[in-house]
Order: sequence, then structure tokens, then C-alpha cells
Amino acid sequence: MDLSQISPYKTLDFYARQVVEGFITGRHKSPFHGFSVEFSDYRQYNPGESTRNIDYRLYGRTDRLYVKQFEEETNLRCQILIDHSGSMLYPLERHGDIAHPNKLTFAVYAAAVLIELLHRQRDAFGLSLFPSPAPSASQPPSHSATQDSLFSTPCRSSRLHQQYLLSELDKLLSPSSTQPLSHSATQTLAQAIHLLAEQLHRRSLVAIFTDALTPSDHSATQEALFDALRHLRHNQHEVILFHTYDLAHEVNLDFDARPHLFIDLESQRQVRLQPADLADAYRRQMTDLFDTLRQRAMQYRIDYVPLDIAQGFHQLLLPFLLKRSKNL
Repeated sequence: MDLSQISPYKTLDFYARQVVEGFITGRHKSPFHGFSVEFSDYRQYNPGESTRNIDYRLYGRTDRLYVKQFEEETNLRCQILIDHSGSMLYPLERHGDIAHPNKLTFAVYAAAVLIELLHRQRDAFGLSLFPSPAPSASQPPSHSATQDSLFSTPCRSSRLHQQYLLSELDKLLSPSSTQPLSHSATQTLAQAIHLLAEQLHRRSLVAIFTDALTPSDHSATQEALFDALRHLRHNQHEVILFHTYDLAHEVNLDFDARPHLFIDLESQRQVRLQPADLADAYRRQMTDLFDTLRQRAMQYRIDYVPLDIAQGFHQLLLPFLLKRSKNL
């Protein structure tokens, strides 16, 4: 991994938009009242409690004792989930090339940027991968593989943890990661998200990188994905859905007017066809997918971020981070 690609982002901040529940004082809003930085409200003084936060100026005006309450600012727990199923390897020949990334390369570098920003802010970060890579002898005890389908680490903020996660991300860029992973058809991204929703500390932020492409039973698996995203929101997690795709080829089916051999990177199934013969029907189906993702994201109050990888890594990620910091 070329870590120099991360350096342009080191001066930025990455905030949670909703209230979070952290474990040390930081920069994100907490639902708990403490004695921290930002005034929240007044309440009437109860005899016998500490007089430390009595507002005596207000007492002088009202002749009543009121105590100042403060809204604690706290740190964030952010779990980053990367879908690295076969379809995320498209285009396969651009795997590992950040100058012209495929979907998985884009997701890996974007995750590395988020981890760097979170570490600099003293926020906690964790990494989840679906499908779960084959375990190695070097994996520390903190790693968990739930039902052999989801690799997941706890959220921590240490430099050592950052280095470990970067090493795991780097493995996804290796040539060996382009080999299809064998996993049961019943182990879906939706199931992995359900598992994650139950495992995470409440009010965490979950950043998901996926192309949202589903196997043959299109409508059922798509609905299952939406149900899993709703589960995250029900458990009071903030969700950012990074939707990675190649607009020209995967959405518009923009290929030369000649027969092409198409290979399913999930199943390795091959089919030779003329793209023009099904281009209109295919584009309608993809348009429906995009429209549904946007609508469901709005319905569930999920931050939906479409990412056409052909536009380039820095041209997409930097504007997103700047916009997010300004719209808080």
C-alpha cells in the first residue's frame, strides 16, 4: 500500500453527525451529561448536592438556585466494513493501482484514510471484512471470525492497532486476493451486517464499502441487504454507505459493438454476448437499483455516497470529507 496517498487528508477532521456514546472525552456529542465543554441546560438545584455548578448570576436575577448542565463531548467508535467479494475486483487488471483503481482498491485506500483521520483524533476504529479471509498464524487474539463469514476486529485507537489494520488492508491489494474466496451461498453480506449490528457498541458509526451487486435471486437478496441496513439504524448506529461502481461499464454497459466474453467474478461463470442486444433492459435494471438505494438510504437516514471509480480516488474522497465537515 502506498501510504503517501493518505498524506493529503491528514489535516482534515472526520465527525459523527449523530450523538455517540464514547468512552473518553473527545470531540463528538454524547447523550450523557457531565462537566465538559459545552453548556446544555439548567435544572433546579436539589438540597444536599454539590454547589460547584450553581449559576449565581441566575440566582441573583431569579432568587432561585439552578445548576448548569453540560453536554459532554466524547470520542467515536467507527467500524469499517469492506465487501471484498469477487465483483469488487472489477476491473481485475486495475487491482492495486491507486492511480486507476478497481472497486476494492478504492475501498481499501478510502478505509486507510478514515483510519488515519480517526487515529489522529483519538477516536476508536475497527475493521470488518466480508467474506472472511483465510486465517493466518499471525492474526492476534483480537481477531474474530463469526460463522466463518465475517472477519472483524474490535474498535481501538492505538497506533499498534492502526498498523495491524493497515497490514490487513494491504493483504487485500496482493495478487492472491484476486482469487475467488469459497464461501457458502447462504453467507451473504446482509447476514454479515446483521452480525455486525449486534456486535457493535451502540451508537457507533459504520462505514460500508460495497458495490451492492447481488447474486441470481436479485430482488430477495437486495431486500435482505436493505433489511440489514435497517437493523444497523434500529440499533442506533450511524451508517455511511459508500457505493462503489464503474459507471461506464457496470451501469451503462458501454462496450464496443462486438461480441464480448463476460466472466462472473463471483462464480467464474462465462457467457459470450453482444452488449447492444440487452443494453436497454440492463440499464433499466441498474437505474432501478441506484434509485432504490438512494430512496432507502433517505428513508433510513443513511448517508449514501455513490462513487464512480472512473472519476479517480482523490477527486471523490476529498470532496466528500470536506462536505461532511461543513454540513455538521
